[in-house]
Amino acid sequence: MPEESPILFDFPINPESALIDGQGQERTLPVVPLINTVLFPHMLTPLFVGRERSVAAIEEAMSGDRTILAVAQREPDIEEVGPADLYTIGVEAVIQRILKMPDGSISIVVQGQRRMRVVAYVQDRHALRAQSVAIYENTEKTIAVEAMMRAVLSLFEKVVKLSRTLPDDAYIMAMNVSEPGWLADLIVSTLPLDVPRRQEILETLDVEERLRRLSIMLSQELDVLELESRIHTQVQKEVDRSQREFFLREQMKAIQRELGQTDPIQREMDELRERILAAAMPERAQAKALEELERMEMMPPASPEYSVLRTYLDWLIHLPWSQQTEDDTDLVRAAATLECNHYGLPRVKERILEFMAARMLAGPRLKSPIICFVGPPGVGKTSLGRSIAEALGRRFVRISLGGVHDEAEIRGHRRTYIGAMPGRIVKAMKDAGTINPVFMLDEIDKLGSDFRGDPASALLEVLDPEQNVAFTDHYLDLPYDLSRVLFITTANLLDPIPPALRDRMEVIHLPGYTEEEKLEIARRFLVPRQLEANGLASPEYVAQSAAAPTKDAAAPVKMPGTVLRFSDSALQQIIRGYTYEAGVRNLEREIGAICRKVARRLAEGRHYAHIIQASALPRYLGPPRYLYGLAEQQDEVGVATGMSWTANGGDVMAVEVSLMKGRGVLSLTGQLGEVMRESAQAALSFARANAEALGIKPKRFETTDIHIHVPVGAVPKDGPSAGITMATALISAFTGRPVRRDVAMTGEITLRGRVLPVGGIKEKVLGAHRAGILTIILPRRNSVDLEEVPAHVKRRLNFVYVDHMMDVIACALCNQSASKRASPTSAEEASVNGAQI
Repeated sequence: MPEESPILFDFPINPESALIDGQGQERTLPVVPLINTVLFPHMLTPLFVGRERSVAAIEEAMSGDRTILAVAQREPDIEEVGPADLYTIGVEAVIQRILKMPDGSISIVVQGQRRMRVVAYVQDRHALRAQSVAIYENTEKTIAVEAMMRAVLSLFEKVVKLSRTLPDDAYIMAMNVSEPGWLADLIVSTLPLDVPRRQEILETLDVEERLRRLSIMLSQELDVLELESRIHTQVQKEVDRSQREFFLREQMKAIQRELGQTDPIQREMDELRERILAAAMPERAQAKALEELERMEMMPPASPEYSVLRTYLDWLIHLPWSQQTEDDTDLVRAAATLECNHYGLPRVKERILEFMAARMLAGPRLKSPIICFVGPPGVGKTSLGRSIAEALGRRFVRISLGGVHDEAEIRGHRRTYIGAMPGRIVKAMKDAGTINPVFMLDEIDKLGSDFRGDPASALLEVLDPEQNVAFTDHYLDLPYDLSRVLFITTANLLDPIPPALRDRMEVIHLPGYTEEEKLEIARRFLVPRQLEANGLASPEYVAQSAAAPTKDAAAPVKMPGTVLRFSDSALQQIIRGYTYEAGVRNLEREIGAICRKVARRLAEGRHYAHIIQASALPRYLGPPRYLYGLAEQQDEVGVATGMSWTANGGDVMAVEVSLMKGRGVLSLTGQLGEVMRESAQAALSFARANAEALGIKPKRFETTDIHIHVPVGAVPKDGPSAGITMATALISAFTGRPVRRDVAMTGEITLRGRVLPVGGIKEKVLGAHRAGILTIILPRRNSVDLEEVPAHVKRRLNFVYVDHMMDVIACALCNQSASKRASPTSAEEASVNGAQI
């Protein structure tokens, strides 16, 4: 296309109607697109022209009458501007001044003349030209226009007063403009409006409508300026208050220095600095504390962060960083203390004395062990921790972990949270006041976890001697040394403890007490403690004189001795008939119940028994709740006694087998677990595989339904240790030979009849002894576990070690069948009838 050939973009208009509407003749002018601004008539505006086609348009205008058409650009980011990118109404402007820059750009000053409507664009390579017609306004001032002008001037005056960018001369200039259209253009050109809103005013040809729209814009701008002014005023007040307080504080300091006095706040800061330096913190902690103190000095006391920093510094100051107690190295006195506070428990006492001996020889090089006491409730795990602290001469602190689900309970919260506090570990160390206390973590097997984290994972660092030398609490955000703490944890069960956490602890099992141990514990500890707790240790009450009112209480008179004693037979009867537990918690509870009843009679002035005998127990505690002795009253067919282990210690349980005519169906009841059901199936398979050797007709298994039941069905049961018990009861039912009632057994059975070892032997033996069992059948490989059983218990029991199921049958079953002992019926009928228990 030739260079001079124009491209015509038509905007259809009617020239005749244009003239009627106030438009003039067409005129072709070079176009200068405006970015981020709109030029208004009568306005003098500087422009910076840098684009090549715009520069060409300026040069073309300078070669003629210096007139250009300034049209606003719709999108400021477009570099190559086309007709579609420009508005249809612009302003004819005359170039008043021009300045060429070294880089080829041009700076000009133009003055708007009149509005122009674009009819068509003529575009070539050099410049964009437009055919446009002038738009003439109606300058007649009606009453409505006059009112709008006054309203606009009033609003503009308020805007100028509130605006920090508009000069006061702007309002004066507006007052000197008499034409309404010119007034609207002048005010709009001074306001901080965007291009679309400016162009809206430029394209509003009706003067009254233009003033109305301008008044709306001024009202909106006034609202923004008033809100901004209020915000600025409030901020300025706060700044002025802070500065005023600062200057007054500095003047007060100067006056106090002249008078020889000290500012209370500064005195507090000096005291904090002295306490930080005297706390013997590690270098890193001390530097952190001094840094936070310097930050606090720069804050006003009313600042919320001031109290946060003060609380943080108080924690750092009160924590024991190097304070520690000296360990007691007198092993004889420590052994006496442990023996005085606890009866029995030789392994625990021996382990503590070993630690004391090693610490005496190795000194601080010895790392404190992490001990875990595992045992049923009531055996004295928690109280044993207090005794260990007393024997070592250390402080004792304890926290309970039962029901803890939040990791922040262990590690604390970060200071960014409102109300943040350290974790339980740091709190307990602050309460201890030393860096080497005996720290008991109670009920560690009852930890939980949820969306807030896993506390057991946080304890991995606490209970690891290789890591706890630099334990980090989220609140302190500093390493804290826990390596010199003697941690003792307690649990009822080991299974709920995660393996990684269990591996860091030295597990010491605390089994249940025997009857003799409970009796001795009651004599030494429980009875004296309950007598003192209920006021029966030494006071003797004397009735008041007859003249005193009968409702008044008797006045106590302190006398030596006690007013109540328990006989050994009464304590033994409480142990056998009113408690059934591995520990002594319920035993102490029953003794306390008797003491309270006696205390009431004594307070009421009634007669009471000074010695509690076994025959008087039903009057105080009611009828016995447990039966002491063997679980079975006689030797019976199809009923064998097994041994079980629970969280409360060992116990015995009966396994019953009933045979009925049927098709060989095996039924299992008693809320048995999957492993126990498999043991019953293995016992049946062994009996069927060895039917001829056991004296059982093989065809009976096909015509007989078998029902195996373990009583107390409300209690879930599981585990393989009842295998030989089920097999014994099953074989007894099929052979008709009764099972000895004084025999209890435990062990896992295989299909070949081998007896495999099981766990919990000590607890099971103690439970069987408590039930009155005389003979216990154990797997031979469990014989080494009897070393933990007390000697006086082993002397009263007969232990039979077996390797095969045939050995169990030879010991547990009576030689005479039930048919020969009961009635002359056939052996098959006797075996079936005898098994229906």
